Amino acid sequence: MGFGGVVGAKSAKSAKSAEIEHGPGRAGGVKRRGAVRKALLVGVGVAALGLLPAAAVATPGSGVTGTVVAEGTSEGKLEVKTPPGRTDVTFRKITVEPGGSTGWHTHEGQLIAVVKAGTLTRTLDDCTVEVSPAGTTFIEPSGADHRHIGRNLGTGPVVLWVTYLLPEGSELSDDADAVECPAAG
Repeated sequence: MGFGGVVGAKSAKSAKSAEIEHGPGRAGGVKRRGAVRKALLVGVGVAALGLLPAAAVATPGSGVTGTVVAEGTSEGKLEVKTPPGRTDVTFRKITVEPGGSTGWHTHEGQLIAVVKAGTLTRTLDDCTVEVSPAGTTFIEPSGADHRHIGRNLGTGPVVLWVTYLLPEGSELSDDADAVECPAAG
């Protein structure tokens, strides 16, 4: 259906000329078409208003500041899983001095870590090694079958910002036996 007029404008045709042009009783069809066009335009206008951003009704914040303490980008998709039941969420800054290590350990829940400074070298329970430089992030999985150790093989401190997602009342980490990995040769 085309629209060739101005909303609210009167047609130059009179009811009589419409009757002559379209036959008796057809003038009402012209009026109905105009009413349908007007209703359609009003509906489109109302729908367009719904697409406008709602910022005009939002209230500005005040008295709030925020500081980004660390940022990192993952190698791929991060799959975060919280433990069943209540979850303790802990944020922690960890510093590993040059030559230092975390010792072999596990966690009862997942950790999300951002490397703020330095390079952390982690050996996992299958003897694979993951190297995470500053500006990267990683997840440490939960469970006794995910033993790992983190080492600082660099000359400056490694600084980590870590979020722990642990079952309520859990320790941040649990000591674990070392994995016997073949020496790199």
